[in-house]
Amino acid sequence: MNPATYRYQTFLGKISKVNGFNGSVSVKLEKSFIENIPAMESVFLEIDGKPVPFFISSSEYAGGDILKLKFEGYNSYEKVFDFVGNKIFLATIHENYIPDHKPVSISGYSVLSQDNNLIGSVTEIIQNPGHDLLKVVSPDKKEILIPYHEDFIIRLDDRGKTILVKLPEGLTEINV
Repeated sequence: MNPATYRYQTFLGKISKVNGFNGSVSVKLEKSFIENIPAMESVFLEIDGKPVPFFISSSEYAGGDILKLKFEGYNSYEKVFDFVGNKIFLATIHENYIPDHKPVSISGYSVLSQDNNLIGSVTEIIQNPGHDLLKVVSPDKKEILIPYHEDFIIRLDDRGKTILVKLPEGLTEINV
């Protein structure tokens, strides 16, 4: 699958090692990012050739070409050890995303895939550490959890009460 379809085409660097036992990792930065590190809330890790979004709980420039990152929910050596060697890409923001939109007001909105197929209707917003989740019920009554995050939302249309999303392959097959 083409990496550009996931909007993570800007290569930040590669995880070179785990730092200590608290889940912090060292990222060897690409030359263009040395001493020029963008503000980041999330990144994509390439795991088994597929992009997986991670939210950043802390970052610290260690000097030279090293950036120390800690991911939300990953607080131990064991949880991040398998990430060593993985590539990290910057997450990009959709121009139509409305970051200040109040998630509580979107219950009942229809969720559509990027090819305008109905995924389902938002029934609940689940507040989760790191990011909220949309609980969506499909037309065949399956419950699907979708991260309410700028990396997945292409457009939110209040007038039409629709949310257009671009989801990683297989996400809608995961049931609650």
